[in-house]
Amino acid sequence: MFDFPPKTAVMICGHGSRDDEAVTEFEQLSVHLRARLPDLDVESGFLEFARPVIRSGLDKLRERGAERILCLPGMLFAAGHVKNDLPSEVNEFAATYPHLDVRFGRELAIDARLLAASAERIDAALDDRIPKSDTLLMVVGRGTNDPDANSNISKVARMLWEGMGFGWCEVSYSGVAFPLVDAGLAHAARLGYKRIVVFPYFLFTGRLVKRIYQWTDEAAAAHPEIEFVKAPYLNDHPLVIETFLDRLVEMETGANLMNCQLCKYREQIIGREAEVGMPQAGHHHHVRGVGTDHDHHHHHGHDHHHGHDHPAHDS
Repeated sequence: MFDFPPKTAVMICGHGSRDDEAVTEFEQLSVHLRARLPDLDVESGFLEFARPVIRSGLDKLRERGAERILCLPGMLFAAGHVKNDLPSEVNEFAATYPHLDVRFGRELAIDARLLAASAERIDAALDDRIPKSDTLLMVVGRGTNDPDANSNISKVARMLWEGMGFGWCEVSYSGVAFPLVDAGLAHAARLGYKRIVVFPYFLFTGRLVKRIYQWTDEAAAAHPEIEFVKAPYLNDHPLVIETFLDRLVEMETGANLMNCQLCKYREQIIGREAEVGMPQAGHHHHVRGVGTDHDHHHHHGHDHHHGHDHPAHDS
């Protein structure tokens, strides 16, 4: 493993979720990285809902003597959270403590290791009764209002399709982008394949993954002539952990380059021209650390609703 300088610490930055299972799975990421990085101080935190919040984790690392903090986005693709919200959090902290070396990493992005992990998750859900040539692969992304991030799902799907030999492949999204999973499955069912395998290209569970599986069950009930298979999401696959570790090394070696060629904040992308040059300002202040479903059900007796929707970023 890379030899990090003394007093280097790692801050794993997650979005957060109302779903307690999602928070638990995300926290396992810290467990894995601590095991792989025994000489580094590791903390994790969330943008919204779950606790601890990111700033709390950064403060803990500083108080324990960190002089260099590597902030690692726990996210697959670079949409608004990686491009704006997380940099806002990190920059605010770095401006408060200019004597610290605070670095911000890139997202996991499209990576050969993640594709291999995806193929293993999909294969683990299938048997040989129906050949892959008679199977349709449905790859499901979160869905964002950033077409750059949405298009990455199509690339992942195409590479899995060609690499694994499926008869056909479709893409759908859990929210924001079109088509949603229910519409995508309704379309896929008309294409005549004997089996449809639904693969959520997600790191962790949460309301969105559970909704994807619910939509799959509903499609199976509506089309009993087709076998519907729910493939597991990525979670803490060893190749996922390896990719996270590589993103940490990139921050030290200078290879930490995000692909911004089609970023709506920097280029006039069709239909998003008005968003070029928007300021990097976070928008999660009002839900920072408000708690998960467990907190609300057991402490407050009500659910928290905030003024804007995040259907594509639940976990």
